[in-house]
Amino acid sequence: MRLSYSYPQILKVAFPLMLGTFIQSIVMITDAAFLSRYSTISFDASGNAGLIYVTLFMGLTGLGDASQIIMARRIGQNEPKSLNAVLQSAMLVIFSFAIAFFLLIQIGTDDFLINYSKNKELAQEQINFLSIRSYGFFMGILMLSLNSFFMATGKTWVIMVSTIIFAISNIILDYLLIFGFWDLAPMGVKGAALASVISEGITGLVLLILLFNSKELKTHGIFEQFQVTLKSLRQLFKVGLPLVIQGFFALATWTVFFIWIEQMSTYDLTVSQNIRAIYFLAFVPIFGFAATTKTYVAQYMDIADKKIIPKIVHRIQFLIIVFLLLIFHGALLYPETLIAIINPDPAYIEDSAYILRLMFGSILFFGLSTPYFQTINGSGNTRVTLLIEVLCMILYIAYAYVTIKVWKWNIEAVWTVEYLYFISLGVFSLLYLSIFNWRKKEY
Repeated sequence: MRLSYSYPQILKVAFPLMLGTFIQSIVMITDAAFLSRYSTISFDASGNAGLIYVTLFMGLTGLGDASQIIMARRIGQNEPKSLNAVLQSAMLVIFSFAIAFFLLIQIGTDDFLINYSKNKELAQEQINFLSIRSYGFFMGILMLSLNSFFMATGKTWVIMVSTIIFAISNIILDYLLIFGFWDLAPMGVKGAALASVISEGITGLVLLILLFNSKELKTHGIFEQFQVTLKSLRQLFKVGLPLVIQGFFALATWTVFFIWIEQMSTYDLTVSQNIRAIYFLAFVPIFGFAATTKTYVAQYMDIADKKIIPKIVHRIQFLIIVFLLLIFHGALLYPETLIAIINPDPAYIEDSAYILRLMFGSILFFGLSTPYFQTINGSGNTRVTLLIEVLCMILYIAYAYVTIKVWKWNIEAVWTVEYLYFISLGVFSLLYLSIFNWRKKEY
């Protein structure tokens, strides 16, 4: 049965996802705040190394998103029993990618970081972080596949509950492992990585318990039989492979951006890591409504009335802007206070606050662009979103290279690249939706 697209129902679906993202943001802010007080080098290292990890993890997220899109489409087509094959196939494929990404980090990143980092101490701290954090890929198998199932069915409160458990366990473990307790010596950046891995493992188990106690387990025949099928695998790769590549390169571009900033100076890197940590507050409504958009578009793809999806998109855009103003207004009105939470060192507050205030407008553009982009994803036209992402990334990396390496702008000016990326994402997505017949996609 399709979800209602009334404002209350859209909020009912999106709010738990937003709350979940908000809790994750608090975790990241807390993590950053702990590490900045432990050591500036550890703070910078966890930021840059975290981007490398997340770049690869986005590949797994792309597969999870693909399974969400396919399962939501099957619900819209009234084929509830077909979800079991999609879910099990997704778990198998995510497991395969997790092994590949784990080995890549364990074998291939040490020399890269040593060779390309200007600060060798920073490089070693990144290696220390990644050597432990890479085990999180295996924790993502349950988290991503089960999150996708619950989002496809609209049961998003489950994600909220599991995220709360993740946050509580992560914050407690972060403090204990970073600074040490009883006879355990402070672990610093290694402690932050270990805390995240353990918390993700706990979250995966919670999701599994909630699944086995849900009515959806029987409704959709989940795990009633082993059902990894070639058909489901083909569908998953058809929809998911562009999302894997898209997620990987989107974050890889940001990773390169931060590597170039580190080569400018460690001061510029610390300022930028302050901004990155606060950025995640803005992602609360954007990511929450992005997942909601994909579910709604996938469920309504086969409906005859062509005006419904545009109406849903416009409602989601309105809600995103409202929640951005509620959640992220501090970036405009009191950025110094937000930065001081992350990093209280007065040496970094003024420049960090200036950039954060400057970036407020770019986030509004991102909020308007995201529903258009996710409409294309939800329709199954993931090759198109990959193409759009690649075009935006080319513009982003070219602008960043010229401003950092050629013109050698200051860090405040360099960050204007975010406007170029977010505006381009919206313009290219809207052009595609306006010109091409995107509703014919079958998967």
